[in-house]
Amino acid sequence: MAFYRHSGPRSYTTGTMTDRFDCFYCRDSLHGKKYVKKEDKHCCVRCFDKLCANTCAECRRPIGADSKELHHKNRYWHDDCFRCAKCYKPLASEPFSTKDDKILCGKCSSREDSPRCHGCYKPVLPGSQNVEYKHNVWHEDCFTCFQCKQPIRSQSFLTKGDDIYCSPCHEKKFAKHCVHCKQAITTGGISYQDQPWHAECFVCLTCKKPLAGQRFTSHEDQVYCVDCYKTSVAKKCSGCQNPITGEPCAQGEGTGRDTGER
Repeated sequence: MAFYRHSGPRSYTTGTMTDRFDCFYCRDSLHGKKYVKKEDKHCCVRCFDKLCANTCAECRRPIGADSKELHHKNRYWHDDCFRCAKCYKPLASEPFSTKDDKILCGKCSSREDSPRCHGCYKPVLPGSQNVEYKHNVWHEDCFTCFQCKQPIRSQSFLTKGDDIYCSPCHEKKFAKHCVHCKQAITTGGISYQDQPWHAECFVCLTCKKPLAGQRFTSHEDQVYCVDCYKTSVAKKCSGCQNPITGEPCAQGEGTGRDTGER
């Protein structure tokens, strides 16, 4: 946005008449009186104020011969009327800009041109701390967790629909919880019999060997590695004394399926 300063003389001159001239309008003598000259016409102050004075763009009253006049792009103001349209700061001797025919000081002009915070809808001024995400911008203190309302700042965050959550709140509200330890499963995890597990919790009941991605067998809602099942659980043949086993489960990475072997 361009900034301006007032320039150029006003459209008329004033003085005290020393020659013998009459007012162009009322024909009264101007000798020894204050007069106004506009467009090569001499007139008394009263006629000028009534017939020739420019109208103030702000207060809509005439700008008399005794008033200081400011002008910009064919519009005129009293000196005291030339103010910022937002904060009303006097701008007679200050740089200013225009937007939609409104006069603005530098600070308010920056506010008008600044993007709006997606949280409070107030301007995000240049140089202020802010957060940009998916083509929207927030004041840093307005970028908050939907659940706890605390500013995210430098924390990691996750989204659900259009809502933003800090990691702890997202885990508490949306994460699956391990059927064994009851804690949230934040990454990875496996599913067995439609129940979620941490990979590190899905272990052989006897030797604690991790079973994620391994062959295993289940018995009475417990899981065993193949070796422990044969040793500790499987029935023994009365003839040869070897374990009687079927085919153990083949667990894929991240999932487990019960083959029904007991």
